Amino acid sequence: MENKKRFYITTPIYYPSDKLHIGHTYCTVATDALARYKRLAGYDVMFLTGTDEHGQKIENKAAEAGVTPKEFVDRIVEGPRGVKDLWKLMNISNDRFIRTTDDYHVQSIQRIFKKMYDKGDIYKGTYKGKYCTPCESFWTESQLKDGCCPDCGRPVVDAEEEAYFFRLSKYADRIRDLLVNTDFLQPRSRVNEMVKNFIDPGLEDLCVSRTSFTWGIPVDFDPKHVVYVWLDALTNYITALGYENDRYDEYHKYWPGINIVGKEIVRFHSIIWPAMLMSLGEPLPKHVFGHGWLLLDGGKMSKSKGNVVDPYLLAEHFGVDALRFFLMRTFPFGSDGNFSNELLIQTINTDLANDLGNLVSRTTAMVNKYFGGSLPAGCGATADEQQLAAMVRMGSTVELSANGETVDPVLYDAQLVAMAAGLKKAYAHEMDTFAPHNALSEVFKVIQRANKYIDENAPWALAKDMEANGGRLAHVLYNLLEATRICGILLTPFMPESMEKLFVQIGAGKDVQTWDSADLWGTLPETAAVVKGENLFPRVDAEKALAELDGKQFKSVADEDALPQTEEEKKAAQEKAEAGKPVLEAVKEALGDQVKEVRISSILKSGACCLTADGPVSLEMEKYMNKVEGGQHMKADRVLELNADSAPFAALKKAVDAGDKDTVSKYSALLYDQALLLAGLPLEDPAGFAQMVSSLMV
Repeated sequence: MENKKRFYITTPIYYPSDKLHIGHTYCTVATDALARYKRLAGYDVMFLTGTDEHGQKIENKAAEAGVTPKEFVDRIVEGPRGVKDLWKLMNISNDRFIRTTDDYHVQSIQRIFKKMYDKGDIYKGTYKGKYCTPCESFWTESQLKDGCCPDCGRPVVDAEEEAYFFRLSKYADRIRDLLVNTDFLQPRSRVNEMVKNFIDPGLEDLCVSRTSFTWGIPVDFDPKHVVYVWLDALTNYITALGYENDRYDEYHKYWPGINIVGKEIVRFHSIIWPAMLMSLGEPLPKHVFGHGWLLLDGGKMSKSKGNVVDPYLLAEHFGVDALRFFLMRTFPFGSDGNFSNELLIQTINTDLANDLGNLVSRTTAMVNKYFGGSLPAGCGATADEQQLAAMVRMGSTVELSANGETVDPVLYDAQLVAMAAGLKKAYAHEMDTFAPHNALSEVFKVIQRANKYIDENAPWALAKDMEANGGRLAHVLYNLLEATRICGILLTPFMPESMEKLFVQIGAGKDVQTWDSADLWGTLPETAAVVKGENLFPRVDAEKALAELDGKQFKSVADEDALPQTEEEKKAAQEKAEAGKPVLEAVKEALGDQVKEVRISSILKSGACCLTADGPVSLEMEKYMNKVEGGQHMKADRVLELNADSAPFAALKKAVDAGDKDTVSKYSALLYDQALLLAGLPLEDPAGFAQMVSSLMV
């Protein structure tokens, strides 16, 4: 292990204010594919991901949920279908997972803060300016866009408080040189944006502590301050290796590394992060790569907008490897891409079912049909083919074009061999330059050539005269298996589980699944046991799949905000429901057949009441009920749902306990009419409703 070249790669640490969506999955799958590629190529890899868990937004959301901030983030990170469950489902091969609430990270941050303070790069002052709570970023008036945060477009608030500042301005010239004169920031298109928008206007010193909230790492020598989120978050890439803590001792082994991030946080990673490292006197990352966004209906997915796509549903519906492949194959890694269900299905059907799946299925089926599952000895690579592969591997240009109308089938062999032998080099170049989509394109050129090779040689025609053509048929099928083997090796970082199945079907053992064998022609044993197994990538019925997904894969805001209930919360909810039974019975008696049922709502977070239907409600309906303080009538039997935490419910309970049937009747009628209004339905007696409101107010 010590003799291996080392490779360190990271995702950003994700903010667990709610559950992650397909955009986060895109970033993590890409980073995972790059990490798997380097492991395949023989590197000692450290792959880090994690969660950024401090800040005012978390503190506020936890308060809204009635739990502590730590309980809040624990549920999203460690809870059912949380962050760790998602990475497990998506077969993410991270070596380490950091949480900024981890004790060792806290220890590191306090030491780092003090180190920068002692150097004079952190000083105390007063901050007065504009603050974006969701982004946890301070802005000057000139930096705002239409009066809003330039990163997320949401409103900012005036903020003034005592704070510590980092002398970011001190490092402006060095940062400019880093961006302009090196390949540190990629893709290159991001450089001009950073220089023009942030360096040229002048870098201002950065606020790195807060006193207006408490959910953060305390400054140990001034504990009323907590460390500002970006100093806390960015340094995770080195604290996870043991920098300034007692947990790990791998900093000098793996650092510097490569930071893969979304373009919305490139500014923090390409300006603030290297400046911090300069202050600490530590090496800078080898590269920061800012990938594009997955867009939905032309706009960025946003948890706050509730327009995010649920990766769990897609993975469970189409398969993990198919989803991983789609994300890497379809969208150029440095650019934005438009997500749609139609595009996902098209990619699966075209590339996986028609091209790769068809190649494997046809080849293994013919080996079994014509040779009983094992090709005869002597059918493998010829000396000429091996020599050709060696020439291509060493960089020689080989011209292999047909002259005349009659083509010697050997030419078809040579064309396939040359293309497959040169694949590894082309693939490695694309992966090393952060272009996994191009690497996949190179692989599929060979797959498509192999499918064409089948048509050129027409094995079914050769099989009509096995005595005369059996040797040729066996060689054709061997070449197909060998091309498939090479492609399978290079597809492993993207679809690890599917490629394991592919290798079993073509009879390729572990010794011929290696990186070193990926440009060697003739490595697969001639008599390998070939099996016609399951269809690796069944064709998707587009119409059926779209119908099944309709209205399901877009997570509502309500679903995003929801937290899994603890056993204590479930028990409390049951007790509340039991205590509310007399109220429900009294309201049902008062309303009679106007409603089918009265029940305590498990949906409403605000508002006193809503109308639903007898049966489960849709995600969209949940979203509406959570955010608009009411519900909608679904043209079915009316169910009146009451919020047990509302003031009208408390008044009802008081009247029921007192045996005041008249007040119970009035409040019941009031809530029913209110629910009608919220549902957009006409009142049966508007005048009576107004009179009732007046009497109850008195």
